[in-house]
Amino acid sequence: MVRFFSEAGFIRGFSLDGHAGCGEEGEDLLCASVSSAAYMTANTITDVMQIHTPVEVGDGHMRLLLPQQEAQRAQTLLKGFALHMASLAEDYPENIKVKYGGVRNA
Repeated sequence: MVRFFSEAGFIRGFSLDGHAGCGEEGEDLLCASVSSAAYMTANTITDVMQIHTPVEVGDGHMRLLLPQQEAQRAQTLLKGFALHMASLAEDYPENIKVKYGGVRNA
């Protein structure tokens, strides 16, 4: 599941939970696609844009939540990531779910 946290019209961050289940562990190309896009988004925010925010990473889990002002700076990137995840969810509805919710539920 991919969950986007939004507030005041801005995407503030995202969390990924679970595996795509579209192949054997280590050979699941859908899971690799989601992971690669998520890492590119997180690395661009933290290393390229120099926005200092924690990124939680674990087995089948990633979470990033930005302060509102910093989220405004990262909107183009976050909206692009959301669009990419929505496209994958449309192509693989049994494997990927995308949800939007408020920051209070983050």
